[in-house]
Amino acid sequence: MTGKSVLIADDDRAIRLVLDRALSNAGYDVRATDNGSTLWQWVEAGEGDIVITDVRMPDVDGLDLVPQIRQARPEMKIIVMSAQSTLLTAVKAMERGAYEYVPKPFDLDELLSVLERAASSPAESAESDEAAEDEKLPLIGRSPAMQEIYRTVARLMTSDLTVMIVGESGTGKELVARALHDFGQRRNGPFVAINMAAIPRDLVEAELFGHEKGAFTGANTAGIGRFQQAQRGTLFLDEIGDMPLDAQTRLLRVLQEGEYTTVGGRNALKADVRIISATHRDLGQLIRNGQFREDLFYRLNVVPMKLPPLRERKEDIPDLVRHFIDQAAASGAPVKTIAPDAMMALESHSWPGNVRELENMMHRVAALYTEPVIGGEIIHQELAQLQTVTTTGVTENESLSSAVEKHLREYFEAHRGMLPHSGLYGRVLHEIERPLISLTLEATRGNQLKAADVLGLNRNTLRKKIRDLDIEVVKGRKS
Repeated sequence: MTGKSVLIADDDRAIRLVLDRALSNAGYDVRATDNGSTLWQWVEAGEGDIVITDVRMPDVDGLDLVPQIRQARPEMKIIVMSAQSTLLTAVKAMERGAYEYVPKPFDLDELLSVLERAASSPAESAESDEAAEDEKLPLIGRSPAMQEIYRTVARLMTSDLTVMIVGESGTGKELVARALHDFGQRRNGPFVAINMAAIPRDLVEAELFGHEKGAFTGANTAGIGRFQQAQRGTLFLDEIGDMPLDAQTRLLRVLQEGEYTTVGGRNALKADVRIISATHRDLGQLIRNGQFREDLFYRLNVVPMKLPPLRERKEDIPDLVRHFIDQAAASGAPVKTIAPDAMMALESHSWPGNVRELENMMHRVAALYTEPVIGGEIIHQELAQLQTVTTTGVTENESLSSAVEKHLREYFEAHRGMLPHSGLYGRVLHEIERPLISLTLEATRGNQLKAADVLGLNRNTLRKKIRDLDIEVVKGRKS
């Protein structure tokens, strides 16, 4: 028997009955009411050790009661429940001093576990946090998987712990990183994002830590790094699995010692930065292959967050669709509504590009079709076009390395049982090198000096490759 007293406020009679019976059986002394006024009277009278309150009640907003209770009874633990299962609700509950936020419908065993922790945890002092202002929601969805994301974000509001976000491309890793920053204690500092996969490997260290004049070829002036830009804020390292090993060693030293030096520099600089990293790759496999430092992984993976692919949270699709349609309308596109058969088609799709793919489709549909109501025929047509792109080429979310790997895998599958003909390495390089140089020349309108600079090649080397690969150079061609 716990000997703890629990006060429950919820206007749903069925929930009160279920909680009364379950908590009484677990050894708690339970009092329940359907309104906030009675709950407040009990609190003021010194009754109860733990409060469970709903947000929406006929006479008061449960969230407004939280700071009042914390002020009057600092030792009292408050558990907030709500069917408004959004990130903002979770954040507001935690900011106002709630011990825990539990979304409805709740799992009874999970709620009892929360109660047990609340009953056994030491009393805390009152805090003077103000309520969060109403903000545009950075994350959308009410599925159980998203509820766990919201709760994690809310729990980390007063922490600078390093977070590792794992998920497929297009699942919203940067949105989660921004939410961690925007609702965290560094919210007034800068949020700086850098994508490891988008930076030439030999420039990663200079991009991160800055460089001194003359530190390397082309460094005609000193450069400020992302760590310095993110001082007193958050640095988001996207696609951390693509970071070169040398840069990994430098980053590990920053995490261990809290300081770094610029490339070519000698003076140590303080790194007052919170690190959030993300990847869609299997870091465990990279560690086994010797491509990622195990000690760095443990430093980055203090708080792991796994984002579910859209196919595993299809109940969120209607909310996401409405959000993206409204977003498109706010940007000037005509106002649209989605017909039921269209929504069913959207919910049945597998969405390999995840939320980003859905967002792009909704913006496209809102802009290109004149019909005020988007029906199933239009959606099926759009999905068919997506399927064609996915099966015949590179999707918008697919990296170049992934595309090359896919085609090479198909090549080896076609030669199952025997090794490919010799010279494969040269042929693959040739197939990639020719269009790369050709398109770069096209983008620079035939300016070989500029193209060489873009490619990072010596001008004479570029000229030789143009001859060897028989590439036509057209001056003034539009980029």
